[in-house]
Formats: sequence, C-alpha cells, structure tokens
Amino acid sequence: MRSSLLVTGIASLITAPLGAHTSNLAAITAAICTGPDTHPDPAKRWPASVFYGAFYLLLAIFGAALVAIMLAMPKAFITTVAGLALLGPLTSALAAAMKEPEPLMPAVVTFVVTASGLSLFGIGSAFWGLAAGLAIIGLGKAASRFWP
Repeated sequence: MRSSLLVTGIASLITAPLGAHTSNLAAITAAICTGPDTHPDPAKRWPASVFYGAFYLLLAIFGAALVAIMLAMPKAFITTVAGLALLGPLTSALAAAMKEPEPLMPAVVTFVVTASGLSLFGIGSAFWGLAAGLAIIGLGKAASRFWP
C-alpha cells in the first residue's frame, strides 16, 4: 500500500498542473463529488466536497478505532459493502462506455478482461484489461486500412 500511495502521489504532483486530477487513489471520491448524482447543476456540487472533507477528517481522528472495528467484521460483509458502494460508479462508467456503438467492442473487452481477475507476471487485471482494450482499438484501426 505504501508504494502505491507513493507512486500515485508522485504522479499526482507531476500531472496536477496539467489538469489530471484522477491520477491518485481518491479518484472514486472525486468522481462522486463531481458527478451528476451529486447535483444536476455543476455550480452547486461543491458542498459535496466539503462534506467529504469533513468526513475524511473524522476518519483521520477515529481511524485506529475504525480499523479495529473493520478487522472484527466478516470479510464477506466488507466485500459486500464495498461492492454495493461501487455499483453507482460502475453503472455510470458502463453507460458511458456503451453509449456509442463504434467503441463498443473495446469497452466490453476491457471490462471483461478486468473483471476476470487475470494476473500475469505479477501484474493485475486492471492493466491487462486496459491493454486488451487498446489492442482491440489498434487491431480495428489496422484492419480498417485494409478493409474499408
């Protein structure tokens, strides 16, 4: 965990001046705070950030006690709660990916390979899903040169 925080922290420092705010581990929270589910008017979404900031301060204060409580809970319960929390962002991402018929195949391949849990050479399925999706895009572009 420490190394992933270090890498994403450095990436955030490098990419933040360029406007890339999603290169850190808080990207899910940022998506929740800035998404249309927060408020239909983008100018009125800022209070969600204040709420999440206050909530994170509470987590920082009571973090040790919360970790002890979480460790006492069954792993299946924790997995279920985490899965339910990610249903909204997953639904939004899939809806956006499936909206246009043109990039449908790369989106589906990326999702399926990532969801498969494939791990090769110590690299997890998120990387292989992205690689597979990009490969499908590349193959499609290569094929379109020969067959219009």
